[in-house]
Amino acid sequence: MKASTEQLYKDVEFMTSVNPPRSYRHLESLEKVANYIAEEFEKAGGKPEVQSWIADGNKYKNIITSYNSDKSHRLVVGAHYDVCGEQPGADDNASAVAGMLELARLVFAQQPELDYRIDFVAYCLEEPPYFATKQMGSYVHAKSLHDAKADVIGMICLEMIGYFSDEPESQSFPSPELAKLYPHTANFIIVVGIEKYAAFNEKFHALMAADSAIDVQVISFPASAGLAGLSDQRNYCEFGYNALMINDSSFIRNPNYHTKGDTIDTLDFEKITEVVNSAYRGITKM
Repeated sequence: MKASTEQLYKDVEFMTSVNPPRSYRHLESLEKVANYIAEEFEKAGGKPEVQSWIADGNKYKNIITSYNSDKSHRLVVGAHYDVCGEQPGADDNASAVAGMLELARLVFAQQPELDYRIDFVAYCLEEPPYFATKQMGSYVHAKSLHDAKADVIGMICLEMIGYFSDEPESQSFPSPELAKLYPHTANFIIVVGIEKYAAFNEKFHALMAADSAIDVQVISFPASAGLAGLSDQRNYCEFGYNALMINDSSFIRNPNYHTKGDTIDTLDFEKITEVVNSAYRGITKM
């Protein structure tokens, strides 16, 4: 059983069609998307739970479901469903939420025998103005695990997994040093982590890359500041958990980042499908 390209498209289509966009300002839109995610978790065979908190007088929600919930050892797989400003957010981050939902469907359908649980989490408030604050949904969730003294293997963050190009020299780089190490055609996905958790990063990368139909790269930055901390994995690192991000290199590649041009027609769903297939191997063999 493989990931469904059609279902991935359907999920992104729903999220990008919600109007007004699913930003922190539009609570009804966030509620629509949260309900959709909960319904899809339930259809997959999960029992969705809500984790809520208050930010500036408004209630926001993480939506969570668990596979193998009787196990204490756990892996967290998450993606944020809010957007930055008044834009559809197809790559950032509907692509990743769709990928996370499809991973949940695959896990519940195939029932892999694991000695750990997988917590699938859809976060709110990853984007500004709450980014890098304790109001981020991923901070709320990571802190709850820490406070409960949970036995956490690590966290896999899906963040922007949909924008690719097969054109030569289509991949940009933040430095000449990185340009010497990585492909210059923007048709790969990359596992991003920090050196402190390099063993975790390398293990997950090896599992993703094995027999993958998409090129899977890996990088471990010296610390979680800067490019290594641009999504929800940052908060798990803060609490001492292994954490990494699966990413298409974000604004370094995608010119539509945080603009109204981040639309569904700019995404490559065949490649998203292969990212999900590869990530499935990773999350079921940790």
